[in-house]
Amino acid sequence: MAINYYPLINKIVSTLGIKDRLLQELPEEHFFSKPFITIAREPGSGGAPIAKKLAERLGFVVHDETIIDQIAESTKRRKAIIQQLDEKGRSYVNDLVHSALNPEYVDENTFIKELTRVILTFAHQGNCVILGRGSNFITPFARGLHVNIVAPYELRVQRAMEYEGYDRAKAKKVIAYHEKERREFVKKYFKQDLNSRNAYDLTINTTYLSVDEAVEVIELAFRRKFPAFKRLKAVFF
Repeated sequence: MAINYYPLINKIVSTLGIKDRLLQELPEEHFFSKPFITIAREPGSGGAPIAKKLAERLGFVVHDETIIDQIAESTKRRKAIIQQLDEKGRSYVNDLVHSALNPEYVDENTFIKELTRVILTFAHQGNCVILGRGSNFITPFARGLHVNIVAPYELRVQRAMEYEGYDRAKAKKVIAYHEKERREFVKKYFKQDLNSRNAYDLTINTTYLSVDEAVEVIELAFRRKFPAFKRLKAVFF
């Protein structure tokens, strides 16, 4: 899907102070006129299927792989290269070495700049569910519903074993790896705590909730935060 980058976004993403500068130059209620939803998730909590089902229920577009596709297109790199950098923190030395040795490598400033540009553009288009990538820290809090999907560690391990076919040791290793990478990614590039309760409108524990039940809770919260959604939907669809 082609994205038309607005000149304002292109101008602002020259620095990582993108959101504050954006709102100084253009009121957020004007620029983000249609609502959106961001979903953060713990590994094994069910965040991805919940995001997909929620988008279907609301008639929204879900942005997960499309984020990677757009960054690959804008940086003119293979999708596999971008996937290796997705939601991962990097040290300065690591970034410098890879930049020198690998002509296809994308340095961290370029990656974060493009990630921010893509997520803000999707949020501006509205009527979408954006999965992960610190999107709740990039987008204006008041213009979207920001959700965090969690579950107890032991349950997430069991789910990884059941749905991914891992043995227990592998499941624990994979969960620990993704938790660490996502936490450090958000801390390094957005100077935020991924697990901060104040970073979300709603946190859902999926221990006793099915995907459909979690979606119902999120939809109710969304319609409470954006009571004019039905009117907006009639105008923009």
